[in-house]
Amino acid sequence: MRVMINVVATTQNRATREGDIIDVSRIRQPTRETAVDLAYRTIKGKIVENHYPPGYQVLERQLADEVGVSRTPIREALIRLQEEGLVEVIPRQGMRVVPLSVEDMKEIYQVITSLEVTAVELATRKEMGDQQLSDLESALTSMDQALKAADLETWAAADDRFHELLVKASGNKRLIAMVGTLSVQLQRARLMTLRLRPVPKQSNQEHWEVFEAIRRGDWKTARDVHRNHRLRTSKMLIDLLSYYRLNHL
Repeated sequence: MRVMINVVATTQNRATREGDIIDVSRIRQPTRETAVDLAYRTIKGKIVENHYPPGYQVLERQLADEVGVSRTPIREALIRLQEEGLVEVIPRQGMRVVPLSVEDMKEIYQVITSLEVTAVELATRKEMGDQQLSDLESALTSMDQALKAADLETWAAADDRFHELLVKASGNKRLIAMVGTLSVQLQRARLMTLRLRPVPKQSNQEHWEVFEAIRRGDWKTARDVHRNHRLRTSKMLIDLLSYYRLNHL
């Protein structure tokens, strides 16, 4: 880092001597994933994909070996994951993956539905820009193509993207953060039931209806269709969990 600063400083001094002006903000700085970010992303991915199942306990040193970092960034990553409700940090040991009950899922869906409905209304009222609309349409097109190819994993990723774009378009930072935390907690259940649920053609249709209402500026229709979509899909997932007795996720 010292070398980088000296190079920038030398360049600035030379430019000053030559009577030029340098826009320091345009000088590219190298970026890399920190050890904490790597640990956070790796552990979170294994939890969401159920490589670390509900109730799974693991020591810090084992996590450090698996991720390939020291124990200090592991501790920091675990604190972040605990704040998101994914793990319980065990002092001087490691972590335990927090199981979610069906009742937990019901509560999470109730909250996330209300937040997303508010986001859709806010986004439609403020009128989305052309790029935002284009991004939403691209996600919907990817969902349609994925269903035609019977690629449910790609469909799920595009579906997540559509919901994420809707929420971000609200412009409400606190709402965006809250939905982000809750969405992570739901991902385990969604992945586990992805192949148990009916082919999600109706979800695609409802998403297109929301999109068209947004494009028209019809916030009431967009809000109502999205609410009904979330209520329908959450009930379906909860019913699947109960039917297959997946009581803890």
